[in-house]
Amino acid sequence: MVERTMAVMVWFQPWRQLVSRILAIGLVVVTALTAFGQTAHAQTATAAALDTGHSFVAQAVRRVGDAVVRIDTEKTVVREVPDLFFDDPFFRGFFGGPDGFPRSQEELLRGQGSGFIVTSAGDILTNAHVVNGADRVTVTLKDGRTFDGTVEGVDEVTDLAVVKIEADSETLPVAPLGNSDEVLVGDWAIAVGNPLGLDNTVTLGIVSTLKRSSASVGIPNKRLEFIQTDAAINPGNSGGPLINQAGEVIGINTAIRADAMGIGFAIPINKAKEIQAQLARGEAVEHPYLGVQIATLTPELSKRNNDDPNSGMMLPEVAGVLVVRVVADSPAAIAGLRRGDVILKVNGDAVTTADALQARVEASTVGQALTLTVQRGKQVKTFVARTAALKGDA
Repeated sequence: MVERTMAVMVWFQPWRQLVSRILAIGLVVVTALTAFGQTAHAQTATAAALDTGHSFVAQAVRRVGDAVVRIDTEKTVVREVPDLFFDDPFFRGFFGGPDGFPRSQEELLRGQGSGFIVTSAGDILTNAHVVNGADRVTVTLKDGRTFDGTVEGVDEVTDLAVVKIEADSETLPVAPLGNSDEVLVGDWAIAVGNPLGLDNTVTLGIVSTLKRSSASVGIPNKRLEFIQTDAAINPGNSGGPLINQAGEVIGINTAIRADAMGIGFAIPINKAKEIQAQLARGEAVEHPYLGVQIATLTPELSKRNNDDPNSGMMLPEVAGVLVVRVVADSPAAIAGLRRGDVILKVNGDAVTTADALQARVEASTVGQALTLTVQRGKQVKTFVARTAALKGDA
C-alpha cells in the first residue's frame, strides 16, 4: 500500500510541475498583453509615421502649419524732446523764437509676432501684447498671401486678442483646437511660429508642468495658469500655437524667462475658448477682483517674521493668505480688510495659498458677494466683500 502511494506521488509530481509552468506562461502572456494595450496608442502613432516616412512631428505640423500666420504691426508714438535749452531766452531767439524748433517728434515702432486662424471667416488668435495699440496690422500666411488685419478685441488680463482678416471668397486654413484639460506632464509639445522673424519655425519639447501661476512666472498683473514647456519659445513666437502630437492646438505661446534657458510658457487653449467669441464681438471681458495684494503664509514663515526684532508687525502663526496691501476704494477696502489680515476661508472653504485665493476670486462673477473668514491678530472675524470689475492695474 505504501509502495502504491509513493508511486502515485512520483507520477503526480511531473504533472504538478507542468501545471505550474503553464500558469507561469499564462501570467507572462497576460502581462505582455497588458503592456501591449498600454502602448498600443503610441505604437499606432509610430506605425502611422513610419508608413508615411515622416516623424509624428512632421505629421502634426502638417495638420496645423498652414493656419499659422505672421503678424506685423506698426505704431506711431510721439516723444517729447528734452527741454535742455528751450527755456533759455538766448537760445530761443537763436532758433527763431519759441516755435522755431519742434518740442516733440514722431517715431514709428514696428513689432512682429505670430498667430493662428481659428475660423474659416478669418478670426485669428494671438497675444494681446502683439497687437495692442497698433495703428496697422498686417497678416501673412504661410503660402505668401497678405491681408490687412483688424483688431476685434483685446484682453490684457489674459494677454489674448482676436484679429480679423477679410479673405472674401478665398479659402482659409483653420487650426484644429484640442482640449488643454487633457494635457499631462510629459506629453509632447511642439511650438510653431516666427521666432526672431524666422518664418515657419518648429521646435520640439515636452510639457514640463501644468497650472504654473502668472505670479510665479513674474507677471503678477495677469490672471493665468500657464502650460510650462521646454520647447524653445523666442521673441516672435508670441501668439503662435503650442500643439500636441496629434497636431491639435493645446496652448498659445506667450512668455519666456530672460533669466532661464529652455523654459517657455503657453496660455491653455481652453482659456482662449472661453473668451474668443466675446473678443471677436469687440466686447470687454470682465474679471472680478477684491483689490488686495497677497502672499502665501505658513506657520513657519510667521514664526520667522515674529522672531525678527526688526519686523514691522506680528503675524498669526497659521496657514492662510496674508494681505500685504489693500487698494484704496476697492471691494476689500469697503469690506473692511486691512494690511496684516490673514484670509483663512472663502465661503467656508479653506484657502492656504495666494494662488488658491486668486482662483476662487477669478471663478466668481462681478458683483458676487464673497464671505471671507479672516484672522486679525488673535481674533477671527468675518467680512463680506462684493467683487468689482478689474480695471487697469487694480
